[in-house]
Amino acid sequence: MNVTKILQGHGSGGKLMNEMISRIIVKTLGPSSIQLDDSAVLEIPSSRIAFTTDTFTITPIFFPGGDIGRLAVNGTVNDLAVMGARPMYLSCALVLEEGLDFEELEAILTSMKREADLAGVQIVTGDTKVVPRGKADRIFINTTGIGVFTGAAGRAEIVPGDKIIINGTIGDHGMAVMAKRNSLSFSSPLESDCMHLNHLILSLTEAFPESVKFMRDPTRGGVASVLNEIVQGKNFGAMLIEDDLPVKEPVRGACEILGLDPLYVANEGKVLVVIENGKADAAIELMRSRPEGVNAAIIGEMIGDFQGKALVRTSIGGRRMLPLLIDEQLPRIC
Repeated sequence: MNVTKILQGHGSGGKLMNEMISRIIVKTLGPSSIQLDDSAVLEIPSSRIAFTTDTFTITPIFFPGGDIGRLAVNGTVNDLAVMGARPMYLSCALVLEEGLDFEELEAILTSMKREADLAGVQIVTGDTKVVPRGKADRIFINTTGIGVFTGAAGRAEIVPGDKIIINGTIGDHGMAVMAKRNSLSFSSPLESDCMHLNHLILSLTEAFPESVKFMRDPTRGGVASVLNEIVQGKNFGAMLIEDDLPVKEPVRGACEILGLDPLYVANEGKVLVVIENGKADAAIELMRSRPEGVNAAIIGEMIGDFQGKALVRTSIGGRRMLPLLIDEQLPRIC
């Protein structure tokens, strides 16, 4: 039977499901990695691990610069890396809507495999469920990740004067997805920054093991939301410098047209780092030497006043508060 779309039977545990697993999932993700048992048996070279899970429900599932598969791998890899762990293993659980084309599924899995190989991680186990037509949005992916610590976790005491750095331009992912979703076109194309950052982060933490105080990937809620999480309830604040924020002109222009603030727009290939003042310039130089950090910049610092608050110093010298948003500006972007 030449079946080209997901059917209810592909989630039944029977012949169709087994054919799909062997013909598409295992073949694409790699028969040497996937263990078709109730769980995977892993060799962990350290008893101290990082463990994370995330579910991806983006629409559209293909967007400029990536797709839901690439997003799932890189998002989970980055969540491990910003804790200071070396990502090693991922699981992949698929929720497929009846009617999804096998061609699309295979393209997504191929993207996952490619990104996992580039990041140096293995997809070792997973699960597949099929839901009736109209009960999902084509495909949802859950990825769980395990990483090992080779040094200390990427957390240390933050003090006023510590610098805030980022490895590149802000707001690329959210605006690219929004434009694709709403069929909007701009004079310059918008493209997601979706990428894995574990190699960049490892080089940074190895070079400055005592100086990196905090790392986080500013996904939903963007840079502003991460800064609010850092300073909440603390005896210091965070001040960004508007003129130092790296924002691509197409992203800036799109945000101005739509009334959005790039500081609240999601990123999927960025790491926000708080680092000791005296090491910030050297860290930027290191980041810029790698393709993941060519547009790295110092964008602000931790301050002793405005405790528990995040602010931005505007181009005209004023101060603007960056409160936590009550709701997402752009839902379903990851």
